[in-house]
Amino acid sequence: MRQFFADLHIHVGQTADGKWIKIPSSRHLTVENILVEATTRKGLQLVGIVDALSPLVMADVTRLVEQGLLRQAGGGGYLYEQKTLLLLGAEIETAEADGRLAHTLVYLPDLDAMRDFSRYMSRHIKNVELSTQNAHMPFQKLVQLAASFEAVIIPAHVFTPFKSLYGACSERLSKLVSDRELAKLSAIELGLSADSDMADRLAELAGFSFVTNSDAHSPQKIAREYTAFLLERADFSQFRAALARTGSNRILANYGLDPRLGKYHRNLCNACGQSGIELIGGPESICSHCGSKKVVRGVRERIEILADWESSRHPAYRPPYFYQIPLEFIPGLGAKTLGKLLASFGTEMNILHQVSLLELERVAGKAIAGQIARIRSGSVSITEGAGGIYGKLNIE
Repeated sequence: MRQFFADLHIHVGQTADGKWIKIPSSRHLTVENILVEATTRKGLQLVGIVDALSPLVMADVTRLVEQGLLRQAGGGGYLYEQKTLLLLGAEIETAEADGRLAHTLVYLPDLDAMRDFSRYMSRHIKNVELSTQNAHMPFQKLVQLAASFEAVIIPAHVFTPFKSLYGACSERLSKLVSDRELAKLSAIELGLSADSDMADRLAELAGFSFVTNSDAHSPQKIAREYTAFLLERADFSQFRAALARTGSNRILANYGLDPRLGKYHRNLCNACGQSGIELIGGPESICSHCGSKKVVRGVRERIEILADWESSRHPAYRPPYFYQIPLEFIPGLGAKTLGKLLASFGTEMNILHQVSLLELERVAGKAIAGQIARIRSGSVSITEGAGGIYGKLNIE
């Protein structure tokens, strides 16, 4: 059994020959660049790209296989330099009858399976070459279809106010799908503005594994959240088994932003600029401060509405959730110093969690080393994120 760090929600910005896949995103997010960044700078061993439904992305993966940079693993997935397992995924948008939208992640074991799924979904998606397109079907139908392809199915960033199941569609998953279809879901992706404590206030989530992913639209954002898996070996079958907690395969830990740093953590009124405000008036909520309808509901407040319990009730299998503050959030840490740290210590994970403070001070100076020390000890204050603006780290 080995530990594997996984970020399963990374977008492909462009193909190797410059065709756009995800707009907006970084043009540097090609499949190969993602693998290099994840392996050499971030320290990941499992990488999920969520735009593999696109024939253009599949063509890039095929080219890497033909060049010998990727090798198909026996149980599914593709090994990069014998270090990192690439998983093929698709983020798909669904629409309920009332127009409410949600995103779902669907993973398949290899190119053949993804091609078959892509051909089928092209009957419903107008332009299957682009990322995260609307499938013109409700969530229930997508679950039925993906399950018929024996896919791993994970609802994405489930609490965010736009395009998510709890944030935009329903107060209960059981109102959208039957118990049989609910059992087809492999896990739940928490999103940047929530953690396990918040999610485990909902009774219907007690049976689901939680995953934490970056939803990266640029190389720098890869692994800002990630999941630690314990697997017998690196392949798709073991990944699926870990989500189902089958045998010895399991999730060891979740690593994520402090939810207060997430850009949708608190309610925000765009008219008066007040965050953390109370929303009044039911579904057509208005700001309690100024009466405007120009409000964005926060994940924290949304969970207060959804919660079955006043505090979290973790099932026995639930692994720990560790707050991680990415290096990009550290005030005063510029690209030059970051480059020195990476050259000296290899990956961001090593810098954040492993390297001694004396070694950090030698390379980055006393001030930066001290800030990383305070992050490790939790002695930081945070200005909460809201309304699409990330929270801010305040080093005391």
